[in-house]
Amino acid sequence: MQYLGAVDQGTTSTRFIIFDRGGAIVASHQLEHTQIFPRPGWVEHDPMEIWANTQRCITEALKKARLRGRDFSGIGITNQRETIVAWEKESGKVYHNAIVWQDLRTSAYIEELKDSPQGPIIEEKTGLVLSPYFGGSKIAWLLEHVDGLREDAESGKAVFGTIDSWLAYQFSGKTLHITDASNASRYLLMNIETLSWDDELLEIFSIPKGSLPMIVPSSGMVYGHTAKDGPFGSEVPIAGILGDQQAALFGQACFKPGMGKSTYGTGCFLLVNTGFSLPRSRNGLLTTVAYRIGDEKPVYALEGSVAVAGSLVQWARDNLKLVESAQQLDREALTVTDSGGVYVVPAFSGLFAPYWRSDARGVIAGLTAFVTKAHLCRAILESTAFQAYDIFKAMESDSGIKTTELKVDGGMTNSEPLMEFQADLLGVPVIRPQVVETTALGAAFAAGLSVGVYKDLDELASYWKERKRWESAMDDETRDEKVRFWKKAVERTLEWV
Repeated sequence: MQYLGAVDQGTTSTRFIIFDRGGAIVASHQLEHTQIFPRPGWVEHDPMEIWANTQRCITEALKKARLRGRDFSGIGITNQRETIVAWEKESGKVYHNAIVWQDLRTSAYIEELKDSPQGPIIEEKTGLVLSPYFGGSKIAWLLEHVDGLREDAESGKAVFGTIDSWLAYQFSGKTLHITDASNASRYLLMNIETLSWDDELLEIFSIPKGSLPMIVPSSGMVYGHTAKDGPFGSEVPIAGILGDQQAALFGQACFKPGMGKSTYGTGCFLLVNTGFSLPRSRNGLLTTVAYRIGDEKPVYALEGSVAVAGSLVQWARDNLKLVESAQQLDREALTVTDSGGVYVVPAFSGLFAPYWRSDARGVIAGLTAFVTKAHLCRAILESTAFQAYDIFKAMESDSGIKTTELKVDGGMTNSEPLMEFQADLLGVPVIRPQVVETTALGAAFAAGLSVGVYKDLDELASYWKERKRWESAMDDETRDEKVRFWKKAVERTLEWV
């Protein structure tokens, strides 16, 4: 039997998962990496640590499965998006820690762009909103602040890329410098219609075109092979790349317009497939490339992003010492029937969709002497569901499609109280698939499609199976009241900085 591998390089950890042809997990290994906070609002990762962890995850997973590189038909890469690495093309030496998608150091620069005549041009060409979240301003910051980097970038010595680019480069023995269309659509530098780096946008951000990766399809081609002296010990086809949220959409088999998914991880991300049509949001959502297969037209999606979801549970565990684990937080939450009137808005790095307010900071609202630790635990979980609700409603408004169910994935779908409350709040069934690692599965599917393991998208869709479903049991009056107080709590976060 031939296997497919997927590197799932996320914000807090790296995983390598081995799948069989039917999409079942054979073996996996996961390692966390260091979160670096040089200043308030700044977030960095060490690219060399990420590469070392990636190699170790592969080695350990191969051991568990008793497999070798030659047992693989291909591998796919899925990655935390918008996180930017700068490195020397020949040697692989990094110029600076990776600047993470959550990082806010370019907020002032972005505000200046918003107020300039160039702001609407950027948003129109990219389908994005102007935010420090995206890659373009991070690259501009590195060029401005790292000694010698601009000179090296202009001479072709230095290059930039998101984490998929960095991993493809390392896997291929330092030869590939690529990114797929889904990742490229997150730079604030790619024209969303032509799927190419836009000269006018590059000029606005003052970024040399030659320093950016070549944009390739998400699936439908083999980009290169792993080096023989790498962790696989042989030449395995590198055959699929998708940004993590698009990979989850792919892994959830959301191949038709109107199909959507929500991933509950470090952040929370809702995407709905809009087909070949290019949607323009009126409600602060993003137009993004869902995927592109070979030379076919790109498939687009509407997306809404929540910055803090699972990371709020980590914060409660590590910073507040409220609980010792996510499981304990769930158990505490289940001991009460509601949050006791408490609402947590975790705007640690501002608010993402549909608000896009980098001036917001987190609040805990509605505290009274009645509130216990259990109420606070439930409010922490409910916070993610409220944020997802805001995006869900904006998507329905923008797409004109009434969504009748929501497919979910990610680590937080193991939280029974969160999933129950999400179904209650949305008023539609929430469905978890048999394989919840849909981000990695999407990357493996993309690779399998490229190398002929799968015939087409219809065959891939046949492997998706439902495992659990939560139905809504909340009445409209209760729902409306909870949403009203949530919106009041959100208002309290604004204009803090």
